[in-house]
Amino acid sequence: MRYPDGGGLTAKQRARREQVRFEAAELFAQGVRPPQVARRLRVSRKSAYAWHANWRDRGMDALRSRGPSGRPSRMKPQWRAWLAAELGKGLAAHGWVEDQRWTLARVATVIARRFHVRFSAAQTCRILHQMGWTVQVPARRAAERDEDAVTTWVKETWPLVEKTVRDQDAWLCFADESGQLLRPPRARTWSRRGHTPLVTVRAAGSGRISLAGLVCRRPGRRTRLIFRMLVHHGRKGEKKGFREKDFARLLDAVHQQLGGSIVLLWDNYTHHIDAAMRELIEARRWLTVFRFPSYAPDLNPAEGVWSHLKRSLGNLAPCSIDELAALARTRLKRMQYQPGLLDGFIAETGLISAPP
Repeated sequence: MRYPDGGGLTAKQRARREQVRFEAAELFAQGVRPPQVARRLRVSRKSAYAWHANWRDRGMDALRSRGPSGRPSRMKPQWRAWLAAELGKGLAAHGWVEDQRWTLARVATVIARRFHVRFSAAQTCRILHQMGWTVQVPARRAAERDEDAVTTWVKETWPLVEKTVRDQDAWLCFADESGQLLRPPRARTWSRRGHTPLVTVRAAGSGRISLAGLVCRRPGRRTRLIFRMLVHHGRKGEKKGFREKDFARLLDAVHQQLGGSIVLLWDNYTHHIDAAMRELIEARRWLTVFRFPSYAPDLNPAEGVWSHLKRSLGNLAPCSIDELAALARTRLKRMQYQPGLLDGFIAETGLISAPP
């Protein structure tokens, strides 16, 4: 493939291709024919025959790389470091405040403002790939998040949590809640170009499932996932979510299944910190509770469980809330038998490394 800003291969790729041609020359010298060379080196027959003709007529020098083809790139190497630094400053630093998307046109504009060279979208795309940039879907983060508070929690509170777990020889449990409506999350799928696929969902009716779960870890033991589910059909007087006594019953069930003391980590949800919940916690001597800093879901591996669950429900078209509940329960039970996956959710937080 040719690129208008100079050459289709990097210097490393050209060196690798030159090495392949030299290996072909050694085989030619041993009397190996081009078809056999093509099979051994996994290249096309056309290339093997061309290399053989050049080697026969002009020797090894004919197979040496002649450098990049086409014109030299106008994007100087020193410009790339400057561009990476400027893109890292964010869009607001360059006058775009309406959204937070780096597009090829905007990147080309940043380059043109500084160096007075305008690159096309294709050239800009190639430059970004050479710099190690790719198209990605950004993760969301609450504007209210206090990064200093999160850093302080990791440095000060987390070591205290680990010490408590060691001193009590306890299970470390990460708790969280989630929910899912009848309308499923959207996920990517294949379709013919120009024809947007449609997923038929029920617009009428109501209902939701509420989930509460704990990812439980203890050195030398298999990582556990324990969850409870409430199904709300939209009927009058039906419980809509977990309350303090529901959390207490879940914690009692976890204690009965795991045995021993439990060190619990969860967020500052209202039903976790009110007077009723504090009273229930104090009545359980085997339970020690710590709380995450505000707006820090990335520190909780239970968030990874819900994210994995919802990805598996993408583009689902359930007929009823009970069918959705059955599918969610099946997916969660499947995760219970995958401790390696649960360990991955824990390692993703950066608090605990994955076991070897």
